[in-house]
Amino acid sequence: MATPKSSSSLIPPDPAKVMVIRDVTSNITTLSVPFARFGHIKVGGRATLVKLQTGNVAVFSPVALTPDVKTKVKSLGPIKYIVAPDIEHHIFITPWAAEYPEAEIIGVEGLPEKREGNADTKGTKFHHVFSSSNKLDLHISPEFDEEFASEFFHSHTNKELVFLHKPSRTLIEADLLFNLPATEQYSKSGVDPRSGLLTKLFGGLMNIRGDMLWQKRFLWYLAAGKDRQGFAESAKRIKQWDYDRIIPCHGDVIETGGKSILDQATAWFTEGKH
Repeated sequence: MATPKSSSSLIPPDPAKVMVIRDVTSNITTLSVPFARFGHIKVGGRATLVKLQTGNVAVFSPVALTPDVKTKVKSLGPIKYIVAPDIEHHIFITPWAAEYPEAEIIGVEGLPEKREGNADTKGTKFHHVFSSSNKLDLHISPEFDEEFASEFFHSHTNKELVFLHKPSRTLIEADLLFNLPATEQYSKSGVDPRSGLLTKLFGGLMNIRGDMLWQKRFLWYLAAGKDRQGFAESAKRIKQWDYDRIIPCHGDVIETGGKSILDQATAWFTEGKH
């Protein structure tokens, strides 16, 4: 299960022991694991498996490909799409692509080049790459496009690719919204997801409680600081989407009420900063 050596401090040494595999719906399964940003900030990691109506399966933000994960995938159907939703969530693309060579790899501009520059990740072929110029016209396949809408936040610092699974009214995202603490992701680890000074500080900012002022500030000043107009255009497009659930990579799944929460987090872009 090859992963970049530079990522060894971020992920658990034996993910099979601490991974939580959960069926969110009959067609959506999450794979939740401990993950520490910079090796210290406990934000958690999560992959999402979606079984399409055709029987094929898409995986978003792949995590460790453990024996239990392989068994789960086998019960769902063949992996047809492997999605790296930004320039950071790609660590496990290589083992998944090797295990499921028929799958189409989906990523964002800059990621193929980033991976080719690292001996641990080079060599993966990307079949679909979202860019600022093609994002409104890029089509993956009839079966994929039928079930998913996408929005590429090219103005986001991490180049965020957000998906709406229309049949289940579920939004799947990576770093657009955090819902800390990462309770589910650390639930089998024996580690308190709130422990550590840096985690407490970051978790105090990146949550969905109250008016989410700090998440708003994070998006406004850091994530979109170089191109707020472009970010606003993307935020306005997803504001038109119909969804209730949000599956983030970092923190707990928002089972219901997700649309109003994300609308609030991005309100400075869609309604103006007050």
